[in-house]
Amino acid sequence: MLGLPASTEISKQLPKKAIYAKFDLKSAQRDQFDADISKLTIVNAISSTTIPALQKGETVECIYVIDVALKRPDYDPKNIQLLSKLIPQNIIFAMRYEDKVQLAVYHTKLISGCWAKAEDYQIELKGLNLDKVWESLITDLGEITIVDGNSLDEQIAVDEAKTKLAKQIEDLEKKARAEKQPRKRLEYFEKIKLLRLRL
Repeated sequence: MLGLPASTEISKQLPKKAIYAKFDLKSAQRDQFDADISKLTIVNAISSTTIPALQKGETVECIYVIDVALKRPDYDPKNIQLLSKLIPQNIIFAMRYEDKVQLAVYHTKLISGCWAKAEDYQIELKGLNLDKVWESLITDLGEITIVDGNSLDEQIAVDEAKTKLAKQIEDLEKKARAEKQPRKRLEYFEKIKLLRLRL
């Protein structure tokens, strides 16, 4: 699956009932989870055992790929966040609906790729150890460019702050265009100028 070596392939189903029982999910969480997800299967384990050329990382010893069979394509991301928090492993979620796949990982936040045909999706393993492989998977999936010697976490925080500022600017520009009073419009433009400097 996903162009990964055959040595990484496993097939271990994660029964939803076992997840509900083990983590004592509330009935609302169970219903929401059940509305989106029909089946969970661990399909790959990327480790120094399954790929001897890879070394263990300082923090990452194994990366699992979980195939998530969806009941609908517009799933609630909170279900994947919940799974990530319940299962303390490095996981790539292969969200599958009909013949399409979307990859997602949780690293400080949920990072999702684009939907594509299952046979076209390939995971590229870049790096000599599992820490580097995990980091490159996240940067590729989230289209994150690490700059100024930032760590991955710092870069994600910087990118999020920029996205928030851009949204604030967009909202203020809409308000300024709709505003009739010149003084109020000028206030909006001053705020926009300050936000653009921060951006």
